[in-house]
Amino acid sequence: MYSYYNENTILYFDGAYTKATEAKIDLYGQSLHYGYAVFEGIRAYKTASGEVKIFKPKEHFDRFKRSCELIHIPYKYNNDELIAACYKVLELNNLEEAYIRPLVFCPPNMTLKAASETHILICAWDWGAYLGEKLLRVCISSYQRPNPKAFKIESKAAGLYVNSILASQEAKEKGYDEALLLDINGFVAEGPGANLFYEKAGTIYTPAPGNILPGITRATVIEICGELGIPLVEKQITVEELKQAEAVFYCGTAAEVIGWDSLDGQGFSKPWAESLGKVIQQAYKAKVLEKEFKREAIPA
Repeated sequence: MYSYYNENTILYFDGAYTKATEAKIDLYGQSLHYGYAVFEGIRAYKTASGEVKIFKPKEHFDRFKRSCELIHIPYKYNNDELIAACYKVLELNNLEEAYIRPLVFCPPNMTLKAASETHILICAWDWGAYLGEKLLRVCISSYQRPNPKAFKIESKAAGLYVNSILASQEAKEKGYDEALLLDINGFVAEGPGANLFYEKAGTIYTPAPGNILPGITRATVIEICGELGIPLVEKQITVEELKQAEAVFYCGTAAEVIGWDSLDGQGFSKPWAESLGKVIQQAYKAKVLEKEFKREAIPA
């Protein structure tokens, strides 16, 4: 099992820096019993200049706050102070390339009433690309993305990720690397922890908001397409359209940008190395590392 901390690990907990092994939570907490909590996933990189920088911290903490507001969790925190705390956690743990996990959680409450108080922690660890570096063999999950009329699906709420665990585990039990979830109407939605894009005839397509969690990395990919002059369309996507794609990729903070090998065992017509997705993958890495990216790398 992967070890996220050791006896020397320091985290930020309710305004103080403490050893992870000494931090305590209440076993009667509402978050533990009902999944009533909100988290973020953020990455820090050692940039080309040698400086350690957190990628898009404002955007992440703005979403963090918004997620809490959507599900009525009090948010009493100053985001600039939390960003500073992230840098301090990195420094105290001697981390340069790291995944950062802020979490707002609730104190003891066995009722189903909204919380009136909250706690916050920020931890970090060394974590490579979540889905690895190899192209993914993906299957369509029997689990759907939750109904947006049943939950605030644009919030990064902890309890919502039980759906992701079920879908991902099902895929692995079938021998695949990862799952693809459809929405309640049978259109393509997203992965258990990543947004989806595909290439067709020189254009990049991605599911429109409404049944997805619009990720920070998703927004960055859209930004990159604009910078590189790659046409991009947000729309409802059918499974048949996706299976006719030339290339497909997932993106997310943990996963970064990772291409697909196949969907339900069916491959794609364009080699990943020649795809626009590969170009976007390279441009994304250059952006987070603050390196120059040359447009001529785009395939004809």
